[in-house]
Amino acid sequence: MAGRYSNLWGRALLFLMFLWLLWFLNFSVRIVLSPILPVIEDEFLVSHARASGIFVFLSVGYGVSVIISGFLSGRFGYKKSIIFSLVLLGLATFLVLFVHTFLLLYLFAFVLGFAVGIYIPSVIPLITEYYAEKDWGKAIAIHDTGASISILTTPFVAIALLALVPWRGIFVVFACVFLACSIVLCFACGEVRIENPPRAMFRDILRMRSLWIMTGLFTFGVGANLGIYSIIPLYLTKELRLSIDYANTILGISRLGSVGVAISCGFLVDRFSLRKIMFPMMAIAGVFTILMGLASVRLTGIVLFVQAVFITGFFPVGLVAIAKIFNREMRGLATGMILAVCMVFGSGIIPYLLGVSGDLCSFRVGIVILGVLVTLSSGLIFRLKDLD
Repeated sequence: MAGRYSNLWGRALLFLMFLWLLWFLNFSVRIVLSPILPVIEDEFLVSHARASGIFVFLSVGYGVSVIISGFLSGRFGYKKSIIFSLVLLGLATFLVLFVHTFLLLYLFAFVLGFAVGIYIPSVIPLITEYYAEKDWGKAIAIHDTGASISILTTPFVAIALLALVPWRGIFVVFACVFLACSIVLCFACGEVRIENPPRAMFRDILRMRSLWIMTGLFTFGVGANLGIYSIIPLYLTKELRLSIDYANTILGISRLGSVGVAISCGFLVDRFSLRKIMFPMMAIAGVFTILMGLASVRLTGIVLFVQAVFITGFFPVGLVAIAKIFNREMRGLATGMILAVCMVFGSGIIPYLLGVSGDLCSFRVGIVILGVLVTLSSGLIFRLKDLD
C-alpha cells in the first residue's frame, strides 16, 4: 500500500507527532485515576475493591465505545470520529466538577471510557491510510510511545497538580486541552472513509481464529500493563505502607525504559518476524509479574521497571500484527473488537480482582496468579498462522 506519505519526514512526521499528542492525552486522562486513586478512596471512604471498581466502569465504557467506533468510524469518517472523541472528552472531564457521590464517579468513569475508546479504532486505520506499508511499524511504534510516555509522566504530573488543585481540578485542565486539540484537528488533515457492509464483515472477522488469539494476547498484555499499573499505587501505599508521593515516584520511574523499547520494537519489525519479537516480550513480562508479587519492598521498584520494559514492547508489535492480519476493510472493526474485550477484562476486571485479592488476603497473591496466566498466554503467539 503506497499511502499518502512516502516517508516519515517533514509534514508526515509533523502530522504523526500531532497524532502522538492525541494518544498521549487520551491515555493520560484514562490512567490519571491510578495515581490519584488513594486520594479518591480516602475522600469517599470505600474499600480497595470498590475503589478499583472505577476501572471496571471505565473499561466497560471503553469496550462499548471501541465496538461502536469499529463499526461506524470508517463510514462516518476517521477524522470526524476522533474530533467527536476529543469534544466528548472535553465535556466529560469538565463535568467531573459536579461529581460528589461514588455512584456518580462510576458514571463519570463509564463516560470517560466511552469517550477515549473512540480514538484507537479510528487512528490505526488513519495511520495505515496516510503512511506506506513499509513505514507502518515505525509509524505505529512512534505513535504508541505516546502511551509509554504517558505512563511515565502521569504519576509525576498528578503529584505536581495535587499540590496545586484538588483532584477534580486535574480533569478541568484536561478539558481545556482536549477542546483546543479538537479545533486543531479540524485543519490538520483530510477525511478518510471506508464503505463496507458491517454485518457480513462482522461475521467474517468472527470466523477468523487469529481474532481470538490476538484478543487473548492483548487481554493478558493489558492486564500485565494497565491492570498492574492501576493497582500498584494502592498496593504500595496500603499494603507496603509507602507514602503516596513515593509510590507515584516509583510508578513513574518504572516506566523510564519503556519508551525506548516501544520505538525499538517498531523498528525491529522491519528486520525480524513479528512472532520472534512478541513472544519474548510477553513471556518475560509474565515471569517478572510473578516476581513482582514475590519481591521485597526494596526490590519491587526494580522488578516493576523490568516488567514494564518488556510488556510495553509487546503493544506496538501487536498493533502491527493486527494491521497485517486484517485487510483494509476489516482493520478498524477488528481493532475495535479486540480492544473491546481486552480493555474490559485487562484494564477493568483484572484490577478489580486484584483489589478483591487485596481485601481478602494480599495484593501479592493476585499479582502472582496474573503473572502465571500472562506467561502461559505467550504460547498463543505460535498459533498465529496468519503471520507466516
